[in-house]
Amino acid sequence: MMLNVFKWLAALTVAFVAVARGEAPPPLAWTRGLGVYCDSTAAFGSDGTIYIGAFDGKLHAIHPDGETKWTYETGREVKSSPAIGSDGTIYIGSRDNALHAVAPDGKRRWRFNTGGWVDSSAALENDGTIYFGSWDKKFYALTPDGAKKWEFSTGGAIVSSPAIAADGTIYFGSHDGKFYALKPDGAKKWEFTTGGAILSSPAIAGDGTVCFTSLDGKLYALTPAGAKKWELKTDSTCRSSPVVDDHGTIFLGMNEGFAAVKPDGTIQRRFRTGATPVESTPLLAAGGRVYFVGDYRNVAAFSTNGQKDWVLELGNSMVTATPALDAAGDLYVTDNENGFFKVKTGTPPARAAWPMFRHDPRHTGKAKAD
Repeated sequence: MMLNVFKWLAALTVAFVAVARGEAPPPLAWTRGLGVYCDSTAAFGSDGTIYIGAFDGKLHAIHPDGETKWTYETGREVKSSPAIGSDGTIYIGSRDNALHAVAPDGKRRWRFNTGGWVDSSAALENDGTIYFGSWDKKFYALTPDGAKKWEFSTGGAIVSSPAIAADGTIYFGSHDGKFYALKPDGAKKWEFTTGGAILSSPAIAGDGTVCFTSLDGKLYALTPAGAKKWELKTDSTCRSSPVVDDHGTIFLGMNEGFAAVKPDGTIQRRFRTGATPVESTPLLAAGGRVYFVGDYRNVAAFSTNGQKDWVLELGNSMVTATPALDAAGDLYVTDNENGFFKVKTGTPPARAAWPMFRHDPRHTGKAKAD
């Protein structure tokens, strides 16, 4: 199989734009097509395999050189992002109303059926417990062999991907406008009501503060006990999931770019990436660099002091999905017309409290204990 099945894309991806300090963008390692629209974010196995879902109903396993390793077929479109267990098992939700567990060789280990689409990406506890939500308004906890431990009902569909605190508390939002904190046994610790549906995945700061956005246009910060520390009215509907650095600064997408928010809830800095709303999640890389999908067709790198370092144009299609960064500093970006790109930045993820969507390259959604 030829790597660049869409060679016309490769010709379009060489339009590099040097900006700000005159820094040239990093090299593009390869371009390939997934064959269909993709809104999933890549996760990475310990051997470097790249896993990503797509609207063709498949989980794609891709070698680091860009060649297909295997594909696994679910029953319908895949919008969720994969999570990878410590044993290499890949967990992926699908709109066939199920969560699938797939072995590293691409064979099904088990399938757990729910009553609705599974767009929520799974979170993985250290003991192997798998947490995720469904459009059936229920939140599930499964054992590593796919048996149900418990379920928790909410008042709306759950597309928010859960986050697990160091003490085992599970956080997630629902279309019912509520943000929930559950104990590891499924009992509710508390709930917090917002003015809109909650689609974003929460992020957990180093001091235990949990941050999330709501479609009421606000960014919220709560204490581990569920008390509101502050809320910030943004200029967008807030679909972007936040990330948090080790100083407690929060980064999230907003209209025409993204913002850095101080731990006290005031905006520290705005980063303009273009003229359109940003719904994807930023990436925090080592050395104080932030990667973000910007305006039409590009990915941008900023320094946390506000300096735009470079912009890399990726073709003639919109880029809205959240990018992924592996441990080696290779950046993976999808566009809205099935293009999949590998960019060699050489800068690994930051050692931060919550540096990326789903916390880490395996997408465990689990905060690490100090």
